[in-house]
Amino acid sequence: MLHLPLRYQDRTRVARIGTLRNGDEVSVEGEVIHTDITSGRRRMLVSQITDGTGVLTLRFFNFNARQQQSLGPGTRLRCYGEVRYANRGLEMTHPEYQRARDDEASTTTNHNLNEPHLTPIYPSTDGLRQFALRALIDQLVIDTKTLNVEVPEWLPQNILQSLNLPPLEGAIAYVHRPPPGASLTSLKEGQHPAQQRLAFEELLAHHLSMRRLRMQHQRHQAPRLTSVSTLTPQFIKTLPFTLTAAQQRVTNEIATDMQRNTPMLRLIQGDVGSGKTVVAALAALQAIGTGYQAAIMAPTEILAHQHLQNFQRWLVPLNLEVGWLAGKIKGKARKNVLEKIAKNQLQMIVGTHALFQEDVEFNRLGLIIVDEQHRFGVHQRLALRNKGKDQHQPNPSPHEPQNTTTYPHQLIMTATPIPRTLAMTAYADLDCSIIDELPPGRTPVDTVVIANTRRNEVITRVYTACKKQHQAYWVCTLIEESETLQCQAAQDTADQLKLELPEITVGLVHGKMKPSEKEHVMLRFKDGEIDLLVATTVIEVGVDVPNATLMIIENAERLGLSQLHQLRGRVGRGAATHSACVLLYQAPLSQHAKERLGIMRKTTDGFEVAQRDLEIRGPGELLGTRQTGIKQFHIADLQRDKHLLPAVAKTAAILLQQHQQNADAIIRRWIGESEQYSNV
Repeated sequence: MLHLPLRYQDRTRVARIGTLRNGDEVSVEGEVIHTDITSGRRRMLVSQITDGTGVLTLRFFNFNARQQQSLGPGTRLRCYGEVRYANRGLEMTHPEYQRARDDEASTTTNHNLNEPHLTPIYPSTDGLRQFALRALIDQLVIDTKTLNVEVPEWLPQNILQSLNLPPLEGAIAYVHRPPPGASLTSLKEGQHPAQQRLAFEELLAHHLSMRRLRMQHQRHQAPRLTSVSTLTPQFIKTLPFTLTAAQQRVTNEIATDMQRNTPMLRLIQGDVGSGKTVVAALAALQAIGTGYQAAIMAPTEILAHQHLQNFQRWLVPLNLEVGWLAGKIKGKARKNVLEKIAKNQLQMIVGTHALFQEDVEFNRLGLIIVDEQHRFGVHQRLALRNKGKDQHQPNPSPHEPQNTTTYPHQLIMTATPIPRTLAMTAYADLDCSIIDELPPGRTPVDTVVIANTRRNEVITRVYTACKKQHQAYWVCTLIEESETLQCQAAQDTADQLKLELPEITVGLVHGKMKPSEKEHVMLRFKDGEIDLLVATTVIEVGVDVPNATLMIIENAERLGLSQLHQLRGRVGRGAATHSACVLLYQAPLSQHAKERLGIMRKTTDGFEVAQRDLEIRGPGELLGTRQTGIKQFHIADLQRDKHLLPAVAKTAAILLQQHQQNADAIIRRWIGESEQYSNV
């Protein structure tokens, strides 16, 4: 019953054939005056009907002898389809039709067809035809009335009245069988009160599941990380820059969280280059200063290695050991690292998914930092959290229960800004902090949009930049559906650029290379041994090369806004000179592509880019639904229905306080037991 229509057809009225226009999608009724099989380029069945006001041709490419016999002259038909002009007049190709009984024949003054409601068109699949799906759902809707079966209403009456929402059962019946005269425009836009009632409850179910998980999470214990060591002030003194006000604010929010005895679960959002890693380092020092270990997990070895270099540069001068654990570390080297982790000889551990493998045992894991969280699966994050489960607290308080499960604090970072609407819904179980200020000296990146026909100009621009001792990226996105073909395109581009720029050192990175090969090339690029790096979107996140001032993105029209923004963020990371991003496109551009590239040219604000991306692509793609587990809504649309969110949050609070059973039932109705995906 919650499998709702995509759209509707109005078959409740019959149109006169003489009034039809090209493109109309209508019902007509008339008498067959001629039926024949024509032979031309294709064999087809052609029938003509009239209602006295005009003649309409019905054309069938797939037919059988029985169908031909049923369309004999004098037969009265009711047809529904799209009207098109053809050489000989108006036509319908493969209309839906049925024989009309004489006593139901319409006249020029009575145009009501025997259809009691608008006809729904449902999402379907191969082998399941619309009429069968409609019949099944119709039977359900009818049975709830004829069998006196009620659809349970879990929203209290006072809430329904205060929000002016219709009852659920009536809303469901309406969206499946809208009455004649219902506004097709309102239904198409999802704005009808019946649709809004269902959207509200779906949003409420999701919000309730997030809130309930948060409540469950807060029942656990966590170590109080109240560091009084001198590590933090020492670290701040060594920094060659002053923390921005936003970094200081977020650092204080994290510090307050970690001083509590419940597990922190905080999301840090910050645009590319906003300084999230420094904030993470300050959080790690708070854990280490209290006698605990901290671990940071990154999705790729390239990004993890970059974190390793940063943390070694920052923490080793403070007499702290920083460990490194990745899949490529084998044998004695791995055994040595694991022993040090188990004995708390490594206070800061940096790694990839290797951090949560079975043989990794932490001594006192107090803080987990997950970078680019949307690139990890839920189970991966859970596995790392469980590494710190029930580990001994150095100084347990006698006032705190000791038989409660303890977990480490969690800090989650993302450089993909998430619009507030989306964060309120998808991350309702997290506290969110935003670093909304770039460090001084960061210069905005100039973005230009250039047709591929001007490719030679772009190559000249690359040559000029490299001759000025700067570096450049050339990103290939030729065929985003195929990694193999995309890598081949990158290889071909690299070969071509080597021929055209013989004085420039060209490197290549793509997804089919071994991690060690990719890392070797990236390190050479970072060390300045490579002038121009040709790559697939493997370099989208995290690579920090301050000397890179030029980014070329080929076939930019194929990428979404957030991905384009992430790629653009690889340049402009040094304060020495201004940087540029060139978006190369292949004409002709679709309207959506023009809109995306125009937005990139107008703004470098990641949150504005993310908001527009949400409007264009929707929440599922923006969040990375498949990996995060954040569900695609069946009915609700976060952009369209954002006005409902304040009432959703308020209603959720009331239900959790006063109507727990109702809250559980709403979650089961819309989500089932799958809300456990977010228990991180």
